[in-house]
Amino acid sequence: MNRPSVVLWLVALAPSLAWPAVKQSAPDGFLIEHKFQIAATPAAAWQVLVHPERWWPKDHTWSGNAANLSLAPEAGGCFCERWDAGSVEHGRVIHVRPDRMLRFSGALGPLQDMAVTGVLTVTLAPAGDGTEATVTYRVSGDASHKLDGLVTVVDAVVGQQFGGFAALASRR
Repeated sequence: MNRPSVVLWLVALAPSLAWPAVKQSAPDGFLIEHKFQIAATPAAAWQVLVHPERWWPKDHTWSGNAANLSLAPEAGGCFCERWDAGSVEHGRVIHVRPDRMLRFSGALGPLQDMAVTGVLTVTLAPAGDGTEATVTYRVSGDASHKLDGLVTVVDAVVGQQFGGFAALASRR
C-alpha cells in the first residue's frame, strides 16, 4: 500500500480510532486509557454503549457469540453472557449516569482466573458536534501475577472492544 493510500485509510478510520495510553504499569497493577471521537451525541452513543451484544467482538466472548451478551445499566446490573452450555459475569455495574458515565467492576477475560480486581469506566462528554468517549481500565492484584507483562495485550484488547463501540455509535 502506498503512503497516500495509508493516509486516506487512516483518515477514514479516524472517528473510531483510539488513542491508547498505558498510564501506569507495575507487577501489581496497571491503568490504561483510550479516547474515542464519536460522530454522535452522548445520548445516541449511550444507546449503543448499553448494548454490547451489538458491538463487542465475538472472539472476546466465552460462547463465541456476542448476541449472548447483555448489560443491565443500573447499579448492581450484570454485564453477563448466557448460552446453553454456560454463563459468565464479565462485570457488575457499580455506577451509572445515563448519557454520561458507566462503570463496572470486573476482571475481563483471562484476568478473571487471576483473582484480580478491575474497574472499567466509560465517560461520554460532548465534543463539538459529537462525543468524546474515554475508557479507563484499572486492574490491581498480587504482584506475583506480573500484571505489567500483560498490560500491552489488555490495552490492545480494550482498544479493539471499545473501538467497536465507537465505530458503531459513529454510524448511527
